Amino acid sequence: MQAWIARYLNMLTQQRGLSAHTTRAYQRDLQALCDFLPTSQALEDITDETMRAFLVNRHQQGLSPRSLARLRSSVTGFFDFVHQAGQIDANPCALLSAPRAPARLPEILDAEDMARLLNIPEQSPLAIRDKAILELFYSSGLRLSELAQARWDDLDSAGGYIRVTGKGRKQRVVPVGGCALRALARWQPLAAMWDKTDSGALFISQRGTPLRPRSIQDRVKFWAKKQGLWQRVYPHLMRHSFASHVLESSQDLRAVQEMLGHADISTTQIYTHLDFQHLARVYDQAHPRAKKSARTKAKHTDWLENR
Repeated sequence: MQAWIARYLNMLTQQRGLSAHTTRAYQRDLQALCDFLPTSQALEDITDETMRAFLVNRHQQGLSPRSLARLRSSVTGFFDFVHQAGQIDANPCALLSAPRAPARLPEILDAEDMARLLNIPEQSPLAIRDKAILELFYSSGLRLSELAQARWDDLDSAGGYIRVTGKGRKQRVVPVGGCALRALARWQPLAAMWDKTDSGALFISQRGTPLRPRSIQDRVKFWAKKQGLWQRVYPHLMRHSFASHVLESSQDLRAVQEMLGHADISTTQIYTHLDFQHLARVYDQAHPRAKKSARTKAKHTDWLENR
């Protein structure tokens, strides 16, 4: 079992290009399965009843429906790999279903709070760098890993775009807005001075090395607090805000999908729910006949969350 898990994880890294963080999540799920099975359990003897008992056991240990759905996906992918290699006759997870996780709408910052966050006084090299980070997050909807790995060679200031490498090592080209380009232009000469290793990384720490993802998270959190935002702010929140604001203005779901790098448009469709909630709030506030009762609003919210 452990040997096949090692081969599977190696395939995820080498062939599918999954990040180390994602691969570790698969490893944890598969290790939980190993811990559940008897030591002498052979792969070919694992049945759908075995796997059903495993999911029930994890549920009894307090795993949420969302986590159970992820766990089922992990073990299903593993047994697909083993089956395709000819080690087992069928995938024992093929007929299993996990509890359906409720749809959870992503948090966003509204345009006013986003403007307050980005209104950073550029009074020090550190503030100039951090403003460029925040502007690029909001301008282009980048993932944290994408921004951390970006290099100056990836940026075309004249063309107004940046090339990033996303999940599965897939590359895409994303527009960069004027405010972000100007912030990056102010930061670039400082970056060249700070970059002691000649890494060419877009964002450099004060030690002269490429800025780590954790440090970027900390700087986003720092400025949210300093700018007086009560809401918890993190890089993916800025990505959600970018997607929601662009969709709200353009109504072009396919374009937002391309900019975010989503393989499936159903992933992007979550932002249409956010947009509808915005419309409902505006209607409730502006329309003279929109005095809805709390009960009606609760039903409306339940309908949105269960779509």
